[in-house]
Amino acid sequence: MNIHYFSEDIDFSLSNSSEQSDWISSIIINHNYDLQELNYIFCSDEYLLAINKEHLDHDYYTDIITFDNSDKAGVIESDIFISVDRVKENASNQNTTFKEELNRVMIHGVLHLLGFGDKSEEEKKVMREKEDACLSLLNN
Repeated sequence: MNIHYFSEDIDFSLSNSSEQSDWISSIIINHNYDLQELNYIFCSDEYLLAINKEHLDHDYYTDIITFDNSDKAGVIESDIFISVDRVKENASNQNTTFKEELNRVMIHGVLHLLGFGDKSEEEKKVMREKEDACLSLLNN
């Protein structure tokens, strides 16, 4: 499998990584992309804030940062950093479970790699619809 899971500065691991990988791979394949390598790095707010400042010049907390490392169109090669702290807080604020919110954030990063944006209101609407469609394919 070309999807890997790591943690930095926190103790975190997915309980269902094989199922997650199958789900994510199927979405990538269904969009006619080639999965070379996808690394999820789970971390704390502070760790991701440092990345946000260093690489994006943003001084605020975020739940995810996706780095597209591919130099060819149609190929997925990426590092996706996810703040477990943000996912927990977002889940609480949105009255959903941690697992559901984590799945949403994980697929959100993949959708960016597949060419979906979220800057405009229209893009955000399409992104949410795509997230929901992808989530409906996952057996929670």
